[in-house]
Amino acid sequence: MRTVGIVGATGYTGVVLLSILQEHAEVKVTLVTSNTYKGRRVTDLFPLFRGRLEAELQPTDADYRGACDVFFLCLPHGSSARKAKELYDGRSIIIDLSADFRFEDRALYERHYMTHGAPELIPQAVFGSPELYRDRIRQAKLIANPGCYPTSAILALFPLLKEGLVEGDVFIDSKSGVSGAGREAKMGSLFCEVSEGFRPYNIGVHRHEPEIQKELSKLGPVRISFVPHLVPINRGILTTVYGRLTRPLDTGGLLEVMRRAYRAEPFVRVLGEGAYPDTRFVRFSNYCDIGAKVLGEDRFVIVSAIDNLVKGASGQAVQNMNIALGLDETTGLRALPQYP
Repeated sequence: MRTVGIVGATGYTGVVLLSILQEHAEVKVTLVTSNTYKGRRVTDLFPLFRGRLEAELQPTDADYRGACDVFFLCLPHGSSARKAKELYDGRSIIIDLSADFRFEDRALYERHYMTHGAPELIPQAVFGSPELYRDRIRQAKLIANPGCYPTSAILALFPLLKEGLVEGDVFIDSKSGVSGAGREAKMGSLFCEVSEGFRPYNIGVHRHEPEIQKELSKLGPVRISFVPHLVPINRGILTTVYGRLTRPLDTGGLLEVMRRAYRAEPFVRVLGEGAYPDTRFVRFSNYCDIGAKVLGEDRFVIVSAIDNLVKGASGQAVQNMNIALGLDETTGLRALPQYP
């Protein structure tokens, strides 16, 4: 039985991790931390764990190097890098859910975030997208869990770029539930600010745009425009991608390209012709559903749906842990979406 620590366990990603890991047969959570709520029990804050997890929250700023086989860092950008530096010993696996190790280029990270707190660890980090980097994740001790928007966009475009089917600019339109903003109180995510509304935000300056761009550019020459939107639902991301094909293809042919790319992937479901994803049918699951259509002969529309807190964050983190530990990749993640 491997031991797991969740550093920063009281935000949404930490709580979802705790929920998933209660059903994981191969690991045991032995450390949960929170500076804000240290000394309190998890059940004091989250009654859903009654009878299952009575752990006391430890201070995040203590030194836990070597205390666990796996550490999940659910901390703000900047704080995560400093904690990773403290914990890194080349033996424990560190899975960082912030953006601190998603960029191989330190200057690019610092342009969009802040001065990096552990630049010496950047070369050790692997971008934690299993569908793209599974072999590297198997050997990694520091895994940078992708952002939620990047996960939905990269999985939508990966098969086409891999086959050289994308020509020119690509437009990515994403809609996210409010939990993507985190659990911390913010004016823009208050109920009265989001209910009955639907709006774009951070057009051209969203921090996930360079993350998407740098990953897709590794697959082929492409320039993206990314527009995120906030929708008044708790969780879920629906991403619609528009672009032009390098050669004529019908919808069936495009879907076959997607199926070939994801045939062996346990959590990517390519839908049939005329069917399109719905966030309701991925909620609380680690699945990514993908649909597509060709307009005319050379224009494509691809739609992907994920749960931003599971495949877009904590579920993908557990998937990465399973790979790095040599476990069945689906362990603890087999739950179907919940409906209605």
